[in-house]
Amino acid sequence: MDYSSNNLFVQMGEWLSDPVNWSGPRGIPMRILEHLGYVGLTMLIAMAIAIPLGMFVGHTGRGRVLIVSGLGILRALPTLGMVFLFALLFSRGVLPSVWALVLLAVPPVLSGVYAGISSVNRTVVDAARSMGLTEWQILLRVEVPNGLQVMIGGVRAGILQVVATATVVAYAKADGLGVFLVEGTQINDNGRLFGGAVVIAVLAVAVDGLMALIQKFAIPAGLRATRPGAGSLKESGRQEAVASAQGGTT
Repeated sequence: MDYSSNNLFVQMGEWLSDPVNWSGPRGIPMRILEHLGYVGLTMLIAMAIAIPLGMFVGHTGRGRVLIVSGLGILRALPTLGMVFLFALLFSRGVLPSVWALVLLAVPPVLSGVYAGISSVNRTVVDAARSMGLTEWQILLRVEVPNGLQVMIGGVRAGILQVVATATVVAYAKADGLGVFLVEGTQINDNGRLFGGAVVIAVLAVAVDGLMALIQKFAIPAGLRATRPGAGSLKESGRQEAVASAQGGTT
């Protein structure tokens, strides 16, 4: 199809409405699946690294300064530059891009998990400890349920960044939605370039909306109950600890 119009929006509309671009192995639906596949693989690796580390630091307070400094360094790394570096050091293909995206995803996930665990009211933790719960039980039954919303917020931020940045995969391996941006730039096809950008933006908004719903309903039912308005803070913490330790039942 010849996109001869000088109007950028017309070119973009023509490209998006062309049935050819919505079918076949190089069509938009297949590229979306490839894109989401890279996002999923990246987030699995990033969460496997960041969640245990964030829980440990948030629960014990050890390594806090080191983690904060390390997160600042990771955030400063250019993702595209890391893709080319990994490709030169190892090989071409998808792995250099995935590891570069992992470096992008780890900071928000780790920050969210650490912040969620460490933000739990210390009175609640002390009350749980006084009830005889072990450190593992305190972490899993008290701190994780109470900090789950913040933790999921970190995962949500990581996913959004990876969805928006996973286009770099196309520079190392011709897959994903980034292909439309690369091809549009190479052949000077503005309809393909900006149409691909719109698809990526819509996908990012849709994924973020789904994560927002998950985050909204992440609090266990027992912890959604109205907090007691009277009595001492310690007694309030004790009741919250009991609700958390019992799996969110009141």
